[in-house]
Amino acid sequence: MDNPFFAQEEKDGIRWSWNVWPTSGLEATRMVVPLGCLYSPMKKISNLPVLEYEPVGCKSCHAILNPHCASDFQGKWWGCTFCYQRNQFPPQYMDISETQLPYELHPSCTTVEYALSRPATTPPIFLYVIDTCLDEKNLEALKGSILMSLSLIPENSLVGLITFGSIVQVFELAFPECPKSYVFRGNKDIPAKQLQQQLGLNAPSAAPRPGIAQSQQTRFLRPLSEIEITLDTIIEELQRDPKPVKNDRRPLRATGVALAVAIGLLEASYPGTGARIMLFVGGPATQGPGMVVGDELKEPIRAHHDIAKEKAQHLYKATKFYESLANRAVNSGHAIDINACSLDQVGVLEMRYLVKRTGGVIIQADEFDSPMFKQSFQKLFARDHKGEIDMAFNGSLEVQTTREIKVCGAIGHCASRNKKTSSVAETEIGIGQTSAWKLGGLDSATTVGLYFEVVNQHSNPIPPGQRGMVQLVTTYQKANGQRIVRVTTVSHGWAPTEDPNHMLTLGFDQEAAAVLMARIAVYKAETEEAFDVLRWLDRMLIRLVAKFGEYRKDDPASFRLSPNFSLYPQFMFHLRRSHFLQVFNSSPDETTFYRFMLNRENVVHSLTMIQPTLDAYSFEGPPYPVMLSATSVLPDRILLLDTFFHVVICRGDNIAQWAKLGYQNDARHENFRLLLEAPRTDAEGLIKERFPMPRFIECDQHSSQARYVLATIDPSITHTSGGGHMGQAVVTEDVNLEVFMEHLKKLAVQS
Repeated sequence: MDNPFFAQEEKDGIRWSWNVWPTSGLEATRMVVPLGCLYSPMKKISNLPVLEYEPVGCKSCHAILNPHCASDFQGKWWGCTFCYQRNQFPPQYMDISETQLPYELHPSCTTVEYALSRPATTPPIFLYVIDTCLDEKNLEALKGSILMSLSLIPENSLVGLITFGSIVQVFELAFPECPKSYVFRGNKDIPAKQLQQQLGLNAPSAAPRPGIAQSQQTRFLRPLSEIEITLDTIIEELQRDPKPVKNDRRPLRATGVALAVAIGLLEASYPGTGARIMLFVGGPATQGPGMVVGDELKEPIRAHHDIAKEKAQHLYKATKFYESLANRAVNSGHAIDINACSLDQVGVLEMRYLVKRTGGVIIQADEFDSPMFKQSFQKLFARDHKGEIDMAFNGSLEVQTTREIKVCGAIGHCASRNKKTSSVAETEIGIGQTSAWKLGGLDSATTVGLYFEVVNQHSNPIPPGQRGMVQLVTTYQKANGQRIVRVTTVSHGWAPTEDPNHMLTLGFDQEAAAVLMARIAVYKAETEEAFDVLRWLDRMLIRLVAKFGEYRKDDPASFRLSPNFSLYPQFMFHLRRSHFLQVFNSSPDETTFYRFMLNRENVVHSLTMIQPTLDAYSFEGPPYPVMLSATSVLPDRILLLDTFFHVVICRGDNIAQWAKLGYQNDARHENFRLLLEAPRTDAEGLIKERFPMPRFIECDQHSSQARYVLATIDPSITHTSGGGHMGQAVVTEDVNLEVFMEHLKKLAVQS
């Protein structure tokens, strides 16, 4: 995509909805789309300066020294651009001059990283929580994946193991000669203090061994290098839960108690330390706190219509239980992952806060034995160019603004740190009323949506040349234990008061704006009962195009949008039809997963989820992108559809027929063989780079699996359109893009 706003994303990991800002709060409200940004705090940036000393902060507001600061090299002081406080340079800066600038003052270094020289903290902690109610095939496959992961994490990592079925077992790993476990009932909640007493976590720890800190002397979490053979043996010998299961019953699965034990163990042993709880579950919780369905098969697990009619009897209680566990994990700085493999739902909807607030990940597949799970789980431990795991722990993100703007909130996988500063706005969007958020787990894909408002009044003009500024400070622990601080400081110009629309239009990034609006829509759909999100999206779109479109009043034919706005209505059309807002064809767990991924990924990947890409392969030449429309489905072409969650190759009728006749095996039809292979090669490339791994589907036009294509494309040809159309008719009552745009123009010119 040729987009001028990519440059700042490559340089600073940030994309703004508006790259020129309005000068007053009144003008900002007229812009309709909020002023916001999508920020990836661990994005890989080429030539990123890594400074091996502490950052220099303002003594008044604690903002960090950056290229926008005024500096007096003679007087050895610098002026804070956020609060205008004068600060003395520390002694190590005494030799700086205009020709000898430190990195953080260099104009091109708007993003820098500080590798703090403090002693490395406790190494990362991985606590495996394994469901043993699986069948033999899936349990063996899961054991293989876990043993594989042990070979990928750092050797000094602390590792623990909990298994659960009808009971919960916590393995003591300190004595390899005689491994033992503590057993807890799975039908009863265990208060944190009681758990600590029963595990002996309040007792003085054993004398430390040479070279190992005393805080590491816990019997349940041990350095991998010490216990690898013992742990391998325990995992290899894991058996299915022994409690017999009748044909009309589900296994008794105490997922809630297992998670409570895991969180209690970590918060007592290593609060404020980087840790991941990795849950592996193959079915719903059926007993104890957090149960999502009864063990009798005649009771179905809740569906969307049950939730809408308030017939999901376990939903509220289970959600509140898991939410309370999530808040405890957030307070300790620990991340929780859910690896769910089941043909039915497992309760991801009820457990969603465990991952959303802690910065964990969700991997969903049908079986632990499937390549989809195995490859996705392996990618979780991917290494960067330095050979280090692309995974960070116990992070935080803090925002500082100049006085003309304030931060309304964040939407992403984070939790509030409840830090009220002068940068906090009264308006709340997402997780608001704070200027700092916790990120228990993060990686290079983690992207947070931040929303701002202009508080400057029209009567208080901004001086010429002055720029609005935002500083983002992310602190986290790397897998090697080192603390990193990344500082991004960005500035923006102000739109002229006499004709703001022209400059605002030039600075509008419709792709970032669509993703920021999608995050708000999903947040509202999840948190506001009886909120009609589709009507809200429509109203916002009509207001936006009425404000920035060119037209004669009451003349829809005269309506025009500038190139910077022309794709935005199309994005909203596809967002309205997406899995994020249309839930009738998805389970509650699937909807939760789709929304979770939208709130995690960057602009390009999020746009693919909102408006999937469609490429055509034919004998006419190299592959090329085509419209996401029914007119693109033709018998003589192969389509490659990428929805982010699914990668689909759909062969047209003629192509499918030739393939069935085996033309690709005939040397005279070499071009046909190459045509069949081309989309497969491109699909493999898409799948290889993506996390989690998307579902791969190959199908023929008019086959049952072609529904993935028909459900996604614009129904520009329907069963009521009549003949004479080139393309594939779609059986639907949905409005197509052309009709949608006609209605939009009609309503916009009446505004």
